[in-house]
Amino acid sequence: MAELAALEDPKTRAVNERHGDDHGVNLGKLRALAKRLKTQQELACRLWETGDTAARLLATLICRPKAFGRDELDVMLRSACTPKVHDWLVNYVVKKNPYAEELRLTWSTDPDPAVASAGWALTTERVAKKPEGLDLARLLDTIEAEMKDAPDRLQWAMNQCLAQIGIEHAEHRTRAIDIGERLQVLKDYPTSPGCTSPFAPAWITEMVRRKQGT
Repeated sequence: MAELAALEDPKTRAVNERHGDDHGVNLGKLRALAKRLKTQQELACRLWETGDTAARLLATLICRPKAFGRDELDVMLRSACTPKVHDWLVNYVVKKNPYAEELRLTWSTDPDPAVASAGWALTTERVAKKPEGLDLARLLDTIEAEMKDAPDRLQWAMNQCLAQIGIEHAEHRTRAIDIGERLQVLKDYPTSPGCTSPFAPAWITEMVRRKQGT
């Protein structure tokens, strides 16, 4: 904790706080620290228990993802109060855990939009890597009905799923683009030069173009 405190930078904190993350540790330096520590499950658990954002981010990098139980991960997600901790927990820990599919199903319909967004993030992972058994048409039905009015974090996760369906599954591409065009979600999202817009029709079109090499 003292080493993390020494890495704290006021300018970094100011930038992070604009995105809802209450820490001032440069993520490159945090990853370097994690690389030096290597995997240490007990230390990871102790770091998580501090509740400190930087400590929790470090915990997701040095833990053993498969060592956590289902209920343990559920409690951890619900206590992940900042966007970055939430994202890293889902991407670096839950996705590699044997209970990921069970948690996906449970979280996707949770009344807490932050928890539901984790379920949608896991669904997007399956759309891309293991779509067998998923009802993609039904997912598009849900997105079409609910994404427009969803809270920001949940809306973002549903939009990612919409784009992934359009990118990976040609038979659903026209409908995915049509849904994006009609809902206009993230159409005006500020995008840096050279970066792909998160607006689903533009995102789908660009990624398909890259895949096809045109």
